[in-house]
Amino acid sequence: MFEFDQYLGFLAFLTILTIGFWLMIFLITFVVPYWIGGSILELIKEKQEEKKAKREAL
Repeated sequence: MFEFDQYLGFLAFLTILTIGFWLMIFLITFVVPYWIGGSILELIKEKQEEKKAKREAL
């Protein structure tokens, strides 16, 4: 059915496909929400510091 070279190529394809699949799952479930959450927290801190600076200026 398969020659040995074709078998190795098929295994390499499956390995790369599987690594890509799990990498996308990891990025979607952990990295992107962490990135967005950190950006939102940083924005909130900046706005709080801006309000504090305005209060101290008055």
